[in-house]
Amino acid sequence: MAVARHPRPPELVDTSIEDIMEQYVARFKDRIPDWEAFEDAKIEGWKRAQHRFIGAGGSGKHGDMNAIPPRAHTLSIMYVEPGQGNAPHTHEVEETFFVLKGHLDAFVEDEEGNRITTRLGKWDCITCPPGVIHGYDNTSLEPVWFQVMLGRGIPETMGYADDELYERRDAHLKSN
Repeated sequence: MAVARHPRPPELVDTSIEDIMEQYVARFKDRIPDWEAFEDAKIEGWKRAQHRFIGAGGSGKHGDMNAIPPRAHTLSIMYVEPGQGNAPHTHEVEETFFVLKGHLDAFVEDEEGNRITTRLGKWDCITCPPGVIHGYDNTSLEPVWFQVMLGRGIPETMGYADDELYERRDAHLKSN
């Protein structure tokens, strides 16, 4: 007989393993690409699609009913065409990019606008600490697919470095 050495969380104590399997598996074929997951994604040069697997992603949207319920982190797959990326921003938690296919130019910058960029390829990863301005661009000739994880189940909306974007950072939440 198998013995669980750690207790289940209270909301799963009486849940069957069939129900757990149903609730905690997310298949790519069931993901709906969200082209408006972020306020900056409406702007040419920053257009991208988020495919949520766990939680809300980092967009502040909390209602993807097909996503696995979040606990300590989120997980999304991003699809970014050549010439697109995202606006410099921060989070209150760390954010990790893990490249699955293609090339991604990830950057960090300081508040004076000094930027350091590194090119990530398949299976490369970067973690951006809380409060560090960061982002990415796809300057290659092919689309890039990469995994994004945020270190909180329901993270705050990203803090854009640009004042105008920061002022309307929650506008995409009202368009649902």
